[in-house]
Amino acid sequence: MNKLLSAVIFSLSAQTAGAADLFNGRDFSGWELQTTPAAAIEDAFRMLPDGVIASTGKPSGFLATRQTYGNYRLHVEWRWSGKPGNGGVLLHISPGTFDRVWPVSLQVQTKNGNAGDLLPMAAASFDETLTSKPGAEPRIKAHTAADSEKPVGEWNACDILSRDGVVEVTLNGVPQNRVSHAIPASGRIGFQLEGTPYELRNVMLTPLD
Repeated sequence: MNKLLSAVIFSLSAQTAGAADLFNGRDFSGWELQTTPAAAIEDAFRMLPDGVIASTGKPSGFLATRQTYGNYRLHVEWRWSGKPGNGGVLLHISPGTFDRVWPVSLQVQTKNGNAGDLLPMAAASFDETLTSKPGAEPRIKAHTAADSEKPVGEWNACDILSRDGVVEVTLNGVPQNRVSHAIPASGRIGFQLEGTPYELRNVMLTPLD
């Protein structure tokens, strides 16, 4: 089976049997917002018709599940609702010293032009070599295939597999990144606010435990 077909099957499986939407479509029960300055969830996110979640992209910080996850498949669809900018999906948010407003976590980058990069945030780590220069911040392992982000305004599909410290990222059917021995290997899941409005839908998680 070729890589593209495997990625398509993986994407479809994330939306079928066993998958649950992390947003209930009514409110933000089960989620909490941590920003600087402090804000209410309703100041930064809104529920729109058809299961779309709109973010203002500010203030700086993140929205996170209250529940923790370890082994799972995660399917996330996002698009820029205006001018493209910066954002990311945070995996395995865990207690520890923050890097500015960012918690210990592994970021799947959705920044326009860099979607699919992986960033160990704060004290997080993985075995693979970074592509950013030694000592540079942020620390980055760039995506490995050609840019597969859709044109601005179109929906992107990101599929993430997390299993026993291995994290694999597929973007719009194209495998883009893989790391092993990720630390932390489990934790909460979240979405960054980095100044740019965006929209989410079909945030589906399939537990693998």
